[in-house]
Amino acid sequence: MAIKERDSAATEGPPAQGPSSGSAIPDKLFFRIGEVSQLVGVEAYVLRYWETEFRGLSPKKSDTGQRMFRRKDVELLLQIKDLLYNRKFTIEGARKVLAERQAEKAQKKAEPKKKGKVVQQQRSLFGAPDPMADIRKEVLAILAILR
Repeated sequence: MAIKERDSAATEGPPAQGPSSGSAIPDKLFFRIGEVSQLVGVEAYVLRYWETEFRGLSPKKSDTGQRMFRRKDVELLLQIKDLLYNRKFTIEGARKVLAERQAEKAQKKAEPKKKGKVVQQQRSLFGAPDPMADIRKEVLAILAILR
């Protein structure tokens, strides 16, 4: 009897380092709320509540009205769970942290674009990919004349 109980206890619930840690999200396009509930490790009503509290979380609804979560939604839910349950943030605090992370991502995406524009402007003004080499040569030539 004890062996039977141990076997059933071992098969119940997600493993400690299983899907709820975010490392084993199946490679699918869409997930139903029941699947997401198991992956994240919270009840479906909690997911529906979080959907009202966090703007970035917006699952699509199927023709039958069932919520269909994308992979990015599941990843966001795992972040929310970590902030609320593990790091003990309030909902407002978690919102702020997620907004800061989003702003950082946007800034990182914008940086290469700005740098590319500067390089294009330099090329249009100077013609050479690296104008500094030509400038150095000219300054050395002027110095040689002045001596």
